[in-house]
Amino acid sequence: MAKPKKRYVCQACGSVSSQWAGQCADCGDWNTLVEDGGGVVTPFQAKHNLQSGGRAIQLVGLDTDIALPERTGTGIAELDRALGGGFVEGSATLIGGDPGIGKSTLLLQAAALIARRGLQVAYVSGEEAADQVRLRARRLGLGDAPVQLAAATSVRDILTTLGQGPAPALVVIDSIQTMHSDLIEGAPGTVSQVRASAQELIRFAKERGTALVLVGHVTKDGSIAGPRVLEHMVDTVLAFEGERSHQYRILRAVKNRFGGTDEIGVFAMQAEGLSEVGNPSSLFLTHRDENMSGTIVFPALEGTRPVLVEIQALTVRLASGATPRRAVVGWDSGRLAMILAVLEARCGLSFSSCEVYLNVSGGYRVQDPAADLAVAAALVSALAERPMPADAIAFGEVALSGEVRPVAHGALRCKEAAKLGFGRALAPAAQADTGGLQLAGFKSLGAFVDHLLGR
Repeated sequence: MAKPKKRYVCQACGSVSSQWAGQCADCGDWNTLVEDGGGVVTPFQAKHNLQSGGRAIQLVGLDTDIALPERTGTGIAELDRALGGGFVEGSATLIGGDPGIGKSTLLLQAAALIARRGLQVAYVSGEEAADQVRLRARRLGLGDAPVQLAAATSVRDILTTLGQGPAPALVVIDSIQTMHSDLIEGAPGTVSQVRASAQELIRFAKERGTALVLVGHVTKDGSIAGPRVLEHMVDTVLAFEGERSHQYRILRAVKNRFGGTDEIGVFAMQAEGLSEVGNPSSLFLTHRDENMSGTIVFPALEGTRPVLVEIQALTVRLASGATPRRAVVGWDSGRLAMILAVLEARCGLSFSSCEVYLNVSGGYRVQDPAADLAVAAALVSALAERPMPADAIAFGEVALSGEVRPVAHGALRCKEAAKLGFGRALAPAAQADTGGLQLAGFKSLGAFVDHLLGR
């Protein structure tokens, strides 16, 4: 009789291996492979034919009429924007972020606003006692909200409690890494426990039409802790970003089956909790009364929302023989190296003897490739010590050939800049609609540099 097959699961990244090893081959962590009892395959299971014995399922066409899902608005406009309009009935949402970033505060505020509208809301905390949650609610001015609190970690106890009476409109689980299922061996937080607990909670939400919100811990590199399959199981994944030393927080939609991705909500952390920021562009722009070299405004695009941020660059000449340093905050370091290489190879500028520092103001992180031209403008301005025009914005993608390529939604970027008083746009020559801004168009990065240096 053949021995049953076993598998070993990494507790850090969730990868599966057929044999135990001291180091995970995928993530490189040591002593994280643990035998997964749920992965034992018996010879009967391996040989059994699954092509018969099941029930026939109904197939439908793509043109079948379907009603739009019902949504429950939170009353927080920035949160509803990131969600695509509110929580969907029977959906599962995963929100992750660094410790102390404000995940529990935001969800408690949303739960209180929904409960005040007469809907049933349950808030289950596995990290804090119910009294601690009540104290935070009183500090936020939400002490009178009819939110039902519980401090529990057993999934069986939670589902038994929620199954009594009508199903809640919203259930918040804070956090999924503290939940424990007695059907699976292992401590809370392990890959098997997180997967099994989330599966049971999501099944309850789908069957009862409850909007489920799971709070997830993150690892040191910013990814959500636990198995990667957790992000596939849920309908929406939200990432709460920001530095605790900064006042502002960004809620980013990474995945959304019921709405668009890359939408963001902007919040400001205050003594009374998280407050909405209706015009985030004004937050990320410093006072521009005095022209300083090395700064330019870039109109970033997050989903359907343009956000104006300031790109700051600084170059420092070094003595011969010293190794120059490259430091980047808020942008991709690899893309900075590419822009520096194009400026040297195509435009004749030398940064090899300079230390280069690049920063995006306000703790904002730019992922838009349209920032290439703005970064190039800040670097050239810092190297030549020539200030950029205070009323100008810059955007465009730079190719390795030195070509300045057009980007999407250029008109939307220009219109947002015009609302805030900017008068000109340094953009690709193919940009047609400038939203009322004076256009200085460029086909190549060399022509752009010549324009900045007055050649």
